[in-house]
Amino acid sequence: MEGKLSSVAKNFTPSSIQELSQLAQKCNAINLAEGFPDFPAPPCIKEAAVSAINNDFNQYRRVQGICDQLALKMKKTHGLNVNPLTDIAICCGQSEAFAAAIFSIINQGDEVLLFDPCYETYEGCITLAGGIPVYVALEPPQWTLDPEKLMRSFTSRTKAIVLNSPHNPTGKVFSRDELEIIAEGCRRWDCVAITDEVYEYITYDNQKHQTIAKLPGMQERTIITSSLSKTFSVTGWRIGWAIAPASAASAIQNIHIRITDSAPAPFQEAALTALRSPIEYFETLRGEYELKRDFCMKLLGSIGFRIQFKPQGSLFLFAELPKDCLLSDVEYVEELIKQAGVVVVPGRGFFHGNESCNYQKRYIRVAFCKSGATLNAAAQKFGELINAKACPKILY
Repeated sequence: MEGKLSSVAKNFTPSSIQELSQLAQKCNAINLAEGFPDFPAPPCIKEAAVSAINNDFNQYRRVQGICDQLALKMKKTHGLNVNPLTDIAICCGQSEAFAAAIFSIINQGDEVLLFDPCYETYEGCITLAGGIPVYVALEPPQWTLDPEKLMRSFTSRTKAIVLNSPHNPTGKVFSRDELEIIAEGCRRWDCVAITDEVYEYITYDNQKHQTIAKLPGMQERTIITSSLSKTFSVTGWRIGWAIAPASAASAIQNIHIRITDSAPAPFQEAALTALRSPIEYFETLRGEYELKRDFCMKLLGSIGFRIQFKPQGSLFLFAELPKDCLLSDVEYVEELIKQAGVVVVPGRGFFHGNESCNYQKRYIRVAFCKSGATLNAAAQKFGELINAKACPKILY
């Protein structure tokens, strides 16, 4: 059968993040690699899902109430007028919403700008559509956007730009000034902004998420994608959406129907309960994750990691290896699994630009969306290494 595989299939390799997650499970290691919570989802939305199943909401379904709630949220949070009947497509998670958004606008040879480092899924969707990823490097250690570098990246072939804020893997929240610069490029070159806003409610230190769609001239050229997954700790439910001008939303919905037909019906019903959550839920969520972030920063700092950028949002720390560590990111991760039984992600998988930049092999990503028990267990593992001085390669 191998000889029958398409060229697309042959060019796709397994996700390094999922491979590490599977390794953690196989080795009974502590999984700080994959960005899924290992603690329970809110009881009220679990009960709503069970109730939907028991009430036989188990067939193909599109729950219009989700669109109604999202339209209300967009108006209240961002001041945007969204028509719930025409401007929203419900999909199987943000991943499908993003893929369908790409498929809806990208033709063979179209260029798509992405900020580097970035989440691995984006490139795959673009290449599947026949597009060409063009990477614009954010400058470490603060992951700043160079306006001139961005503007030089636009060409007559640029069709879209992908914007993920809060950002995976760095935790950066793009500032209003940075959004204005990106919007200027989109307007000047007549490009579409495709956003990934799954961490929209997970920001720290009084940072606030802003969608680029609210800037002048941008709502009509922006496709927003998001989901329940991170905000409500239900990454396996696969309920996501795209919010876009009617023509794009319709195209996305049509692609979704051809590929998966319907998002899981019981979980769509439960999404109504989730989206009606009081503001106190989101405030508590931020506060709890901020404590987890600070715990992990202190832990990694104690063993020599250089954390020059404090995450402003998302669920990740992007930490630079200790200065005197001679290992690469991949070698470090391998040693950490062997010596401590803890799994994290090598940073190089998020970089796609100039490989001669040494810093691309000097970062690891740590997911702190874990229970207190998991984080304490990881801290204990590191503590045992320090006390035993068992692993001079990775402790400094």
